[in-house]
Amino acid sequence: MISSRWRIILAIAVLLVGTVFALLFRNWMNAPLSIGGKAVTFEIHQGDTFASVADSLAEQGLLTHPRWLKIAARLSGADSRMNAGEYSLEPGLTPRGLLRKFSLGRTRQHSVTLVEGWTFRDVRRALEREEPLRQTLTGRSDAEVMAMLGEKGRSPEGLFFPDTYVYGKSNSDRDILRQARQRMQAELAKAWDSRASDIPIKSDYEALVLASIIEKETASTDERSRIAGVFSERLRIGMRLQTDPTVIYGLGATFNGNLRRADLERDTPYNTYTRAGLPPTPIAMPGRDALQAAVHPDMRGELYFVAKGIGDGTHQFSKTLAQHERAVQEYVARYRARQGRASK
Repeated sequence: MISSRWRIILAIAVLLVGTVFALLFRNWMNAPLSIGGKAVTFEIHQGDTFASVADSLAEQGLLTHPRWLKIAARLSGADSRMNAGEYSLEPGLTPRGLLRKFSLGRTRQHSVTLVEGWTFRDVRRALEREEPLRQTLTGRSDAEVMAMLGEKGRSPEGLFFPDTYVYGKSNSDRDILRQARQRMQAELAKAWDSRASDIPIKSDYEALVLASIIEKETASTDERSRIAGVFSERLRIGMRLQTDPTVIYGLGATFNGNLRRADLERDTPYNTYTRAGLPPTPIAMPGRDALQAAVHPDMRGELYFVAKGIGDGTHQFSKTLAQHERAVQEYVARYRARQGRASK
């Protein structure tokens, strides 16, 4: 039997060892990881266990004593709160900070920008170029994509809001489309609820279609409401919109960048020279300014507009055809003068 004296000695020894280990453990938890002078990217995959993550960190030379990290994670509950994703491990990060980062899901963020005036084809191409984004829509038709988003049978054109979207490596192309779709629904509802009482459009979808045309007609924020006024006046009196962007959209991949008279005379559902009213769907993604312009048109009785040709993208507006024809002649004269100077 162990005497009382040895029991005391053993207890003191255990206490000393425990105290030393606790001090070493605390110091280790607050000491920087072996990251070096630059941030390191580390990825946790879906299904990874905390033990495998700790071992992987040690294998990459970022962590000493992986077993200690496992113990700390078990004691703090961080092993059950770990989030998958891509993490940026910055110089100076400690094991304590690492556990907090993994628990809170502070993953490395990427971003993709969907640009005003883009078509859905442009959107899909942009998402396909985002390497960190999980690609789930490759090879699927637009109809299949819309079905996956819960909107089977709908045209995707114009339904997504142009903006910059932030995502982590665990996100997919479908996640971005869902966010952009929800944003457009919110922005369109806000615009439609605030609409002027005398506009000649009957639904929020018609407002979306008109906004997409406005978006393609001008990049000038100051002119959008006035251009909306021209189209609204035409819709009000039953005059055809006669807008080139809808014709170009209807030509699709056959358009070579040169819009000819034959194109204006070729009938498609989107040819607003041959068909009255709005086209059947939007032709691009409108931004907030275009949406607001569509529902708050500046109606001055103007029925025509043409580029001024002075290099700032602005237009000359006219109430009568005679005024418009003179504005067109002025534009052509400026264009020819500019071409003549360029050829010298």
